[in-house]
Amino acid sequence: MTRSPRLPALRARPSRRTTFALSALMLALTGCATVDEGSEVKPPPQVTTVGSRDLQAPPIVAEGPLAPVPGLQPVRPAAPAVAAAVVEDPREAAGAPVDPLAPDSLVMDAASARKDLWGRVRTGFTMPDIDHDLVRVHERWYASRPDYVQRMTERGSRYLYHIVEEVQRRGMPIDLALLPFIESAFNPQAMSTARASGMWQFMPLTGKDYDLKQNMFRDDRRDVLASTRAALDYLGRLGKMFGGDWHLALAAYNWGEGNVKRAIARNERLGLPTDYLSLSMPDETRNYVPKFQAVKNIVLAPQNYGLKLPELQNHPYFLSVPIRRDMDVSVAARLAGMSVDEFKTLNPQMNKPVILAAGTPQILLPYDNAGTFVKRLSAYQGPLASWTAWVVPKTMKTAEAAQQTGMSESDLREINRIPPKMLVKAGSTLLVQRAETRVIDVPEHVADNAHMALAPDVPPLRKVAIAVRKGDTVAALARRYHVGANQIAAWNRIDDGTRFRKAQSLVIWVPVGSKVAPAAEPAESRSLARADRRERDDDRRAAKAAGTRLAAKGGKDRDRAPVRVAEVREPRGGAAKGTKVHAATRVARK
Repeated sequence: MTRSPRLPALRARPSRRTTFALSALMLALTGCATVDEGSEVKPPPQVTTVGSRDLQAPPIVAEGPLAPVPGLQPVRPAAPAVAAAVVEDPREAAGAPVDPLAPDSLVMDAASARKDLWGRVRTGFTMPDIDHDLVRVHERWYASRPDYVQRMTERGSRYLYHIVEEVQRRGMPIDLALLPFIESAFNPQAMSTARASGMWQFMPLTGKDYDLKQNMFRDDRRDVLASTRAALDYLGRLGKMFGGDWHLALAAYNWGEGNVKRAIARNERLGLPTDYLSLSMPDETRNYVPKFQAVKNIVLAPQNYGLKLPELQNHPYFLSVPIRRDMDVSVAARLAGMSVDEFKTLNPQMNKPVILAAGTPQILLPYDNAGTFVKRLSAYQGPLASWTAWVVPKTMKTAEAAQQTGMSESDLREINRIPPKMLVKAGSTLLVQRAETRVIDVPEHVADNAHMALAPDVPPLRKVAIAVRKGDTVAALARRYHVGANQIAAWNRIDDGTRFRKAQSLVIWVPVGSKVAPAAEPAESRSLARADRRERDDDRRAAKAAGTRLAAKGGKDRDRAPVRVAEVREPRGGAAKGTKVHAATRVARK
């Protein structure tokens, strides 16, 4: 059972506000790496972008551990010991702990704090119940898994008080505080196969719509405070959209508002009821509200299902501690007297081993641990952050980037998850070791928009035309020119199983400097061309002798042999599917 904070710790702490000015390095905003436009035939995509945003790309400016630091001399490679380490004042690194929902005061009435939080939740239910066989199905499922219910409710005990407070503050049904039980089993690090993430299971685009930042350094869909705020904003909007029908609002939260609106419109056209149980919807959404109702019924009377819920007291489990300086996750956890895993249960949004103050304004800690953190921080000696961000000024190999940052290539690859044989594109942000002389924290625009773009470490490519003989296949061409059959197919918009019925030319991309024979004119085409030229010469001589003028090119000439035009269709998957190719052949004079 998760231990609730001790009641005596609820007494108000003296309000202490420490203000200070941070020196910030404001540099040009870096954008996504892009591939230049070329001809209509392009090589396959060679850029992988991680954590990107659609931003304008200003000139790349070097920053991070390699950027000049005002007032300090850079460390010279020949004499690194000359530079003096910068002493950071730990008292400026964090603010006083506060309740996120009551930042001005932590004074609480002791009697109300001793109340059972489950009792407060039960008496606050206002959503109408539904009675359906599917509810019984989910009740039996939970009742048969007491261990699962125990783990789920123990996890929820960390967050439930905050959610209940936030729901009631907004005047919404307190029932909604139970929604994470069915969304994620109150696991803030849950990730679905559809890429929904966090306690409230936000999809990436929906998260962006509700200002949940997702980049290299953090994913706010997992942030306890930010995701709860966004989820209740979204649910509040859905509640108004469906006229206060919270069952329809929950269906829309699961299935999408557009789908629910279309299902309602369909029933209206058919003269059918438009309540939740009357709509046609996928099985997942059909079970969504019954599952939610089953959880409500278990919270109301767990003994009826042979279950026992952990005791929860009616006061905050965690406090918010403002962070004003970059700090390693391991340092923060150690100062708070917690393991890194325990620290991440309340701060699961961190993607990297460093907390950037510009992008993470606070951390959450249990009350007693928050006090321990502030006390230990004030006496802490040593660097707070051993990691920082560096914006790559130009496209480079990882070996070169490692050399410039003073790291080994293997360490740089591992901490940034860079696959082998990849280039780091200009404007990418890398996590690198922070120099002892570094005093400036990562600026806000980097903390909020950090991304990494990679490209294969291969020579530059050039476009080459190649000859295709009658009877050739794409596979044969791939072997002949040492490229992939799927690449030839993509470059020329054909199927990789195509067999060519006539001689023609295709395009491939090869490394600059490699020797590839240009497309040679097929022998059959050369013979026909020579015969055609001889025939045209004969026509000109005959016309001159007769004193007549040769008809303009493309016109009709009675003295010339008739032209037979044959329509030939490319095989399925040809270079231009369904288009007609005219092959002109001349009929020999009799």
